[in-house]
Amino acid sequence: MTASSKIILGIDPGTIVLGYAVIKVGGSVIQLMSMGVVHLNRYEDGLQRLKIIYEKISGLVNEYRPDACAVEAPFYGKNVQSMLKLGRAQGVAIASVLTSGVEVHEFMPKRIKQSITGNGNASKEQVAAMLQQIIGFEMQPRFLDATDALAAAVCYHFQNKVTGSDKAARVSGWKDYIRKNPGRIK
Repeated sequence: MTASSKIILGIDPGTIVLGYAVIKVGGSVIQLMSMGVVHLNRYEDGLQRLKIIYEKISGLVNEYRPDACAVEAPFYGKNVQSMLKLGRAQGVAIASVLTSGVEVHEFMPKRIKQSITGNGNASKEQVAAMLQQIIGFEMQPRFLDATDALAAAVCYHFQNKVTGSDKAARVSGWKDYIRKNPGRIK
């Protein structure tokens, strides 16, 4: 890795399917290093699913040593139980990354879609198609959760490229998160 390149881990958290992607960015070139999904529906116990999420994300961080992580924030739905479960999955994924000292950036789904396609209401398929054009990889429909994670990573790259940094959303550990988000700690 050159001094000007950056490795970014993207995560699309979920309690049934978790998507992940790792990209390496050097200048204007985006290289896909890894992308996939973790199927969690085979585990009945919710706590077991959280453990699998933690282990998978920790493994990715240890293998690829990302400089930053982009996580898709949960959208607000009407089903409270689903939101709680999704929030737990996201929290475990973020904790896994923060434990390694990697900075975490959170993006709302509409912001990610807007960044990739120019349309905040784009479908998963439209996002995947645009990512294929940007990066040039072979897409398989079963990986739409992985392309959502890839979109989060590419969104971070695009946002960081435009602003120079995303200091408002970046945290480098638990102490930094608490300092920047005092109202979220109870």
